[in-house]
Amino acid sequence: MPAAPTAAILIIGDEILSGRTRDANTHFLAENLTEKGIGLREIRVVSDDHDEIVAAVRALSSRYDHLFTSGGIGPTHDDITAEAVAAAFGAPIGVRDDARAILQAHYQKSGTELNTARLRMARIPDGATLIDNPISAAPGFTLQNTHVMAGVPAIFQIMVGSLLPKLTGGAPVLSQSLRIERPEGEIAGPLSEIAAAHPKVSFGSYPFIQNGRFGANIVARCQDRAMLDAGVSALRAAFPEAG
Repeated sequence: MPAAPTAAILIIGDEILSGRTRDANTHFLAENLTEKGIGLREIRVVSDDHDEIVAAVRALSSRYDHLFTSGGIGPTHDDITAEAVAAAFGAPIGVRDDARAILQAHYQKSGTELNTARLRMARIPDGATLIDNPISAAPGFTLQNTHVMAGVPAIFQIMVGSLLPKLTGGAPVLSQSLRIERPEGEIAGPLSEIAAAHPKVSFGSYPFIQNGRFGANIVARCQDRAMLDAGVSALRAAFPEAG
């Protein structure tokens, strides 16, 4: 089975790092990439700093098949993602006619002026393709393997929905979970042996404490149904009490 495409997400914004805003976009993207068969391998958060964004885009886009960014494409002075992504790839950037037309139609419909600040959202790097935004009209864009999208969760989600069908994925990652009410220290030895015997299956142990009792949820993941079933069968044999 061919390897699944890989991805990273770059969250951009001082408001995330300061704790003023809770990031919801990573969880949404991770779920949708899993269903698409694209493996999310890294999550990074950077501030609204041009050089930091450029460095992160270059590092992540060169390491993974896809890089998704969230935040920093609005009309204010600290929305610098588009310029930074353009700089990362050495692409010129300016107000593009197709993006301007989209914004012009949107603001005319609402009786609002397309002023200088709003026109910033039509700045698109040369060679990029637009990502549709039916909520606020300001488009995202894809430049090479980097997909630049809004930070507002509702807009980010609809952009992801329009973008993912255009991307090539792999086989979806299948998973099964077992609940074992034993401390991890008792589970670790048999679990290591099962993982070694089933190298194509990923086993994760996620401990919990409930009503004063220790336990763990063991999650098995694999793209191949037969291999997954074999791994889970081995778990059930080793931990017959598992729920």
